[in-house]
Amino acid sequence: MAKRLSEMTLEELWRFFPIFLTEPKNCWKEWYAEEDKFLQSILPQTVIINHIGSTAIGTIWTKPIIDILVEVSDDCDLLDVKNILLKNGYICMNQTDNRISFNKGYTETGFAERVFHLHLRIKGDNDEIYFRDYLFEHHDVAKAYEELKLKLWKQFEHDRDGYTDAKTDFIRKYTNIAKSLQNE
Repeated sequence: MAKRLSEMTLEELWRFFPIFLTEPKNCWKEWYAEEDKFLQSILPQTVIINHIGSTAIGTIWTKPIIDILVEVSDDCDLLDVKNILLKNGYICMNQTDNRISFNKGYTETGFAERVFHLHLRIKGDNDEIYFRDYLFEHHDVAKAYEELKLKLWKQFEHDRDGYTDAKTDFIRKYTNIAKSLQNE
């Protein structure tokens, strides 16, 4: 009998849910829109919901996972929102005092058709939006990001943390550029 996901080590989970990249798909914007509508129906009206990550760009190869940023305003409690998400199909993957990460679409038989990563944050903790918008406006940088991801894919196929870490300098560089342009 196969192990339950909750019984697997991190390394076993990485092997069971490897990193793989696909060409852009038109359905990603639709999947986000449907999940956004669902989230708006269950979460307090004061949250801010954004499609982030490479599926939001829609023109580059990426993991077929819809990344969503939910920002909680001062009048809303992070833990209350966490509990709502847990009751509605999301699984908490990581938590700090001001950030909680969730996923949806990881099943005992592998990836579901639709997979989501939801990043719950305090309002203003949204560097991903700067990076996303910069890639929208700078196609050459978006293509360079795609090339980096394609280069790292097989090297880190079973190491999500390593894959993320290997992209960090690139992401940080262009996020900082985008923020400095915003402040001009």
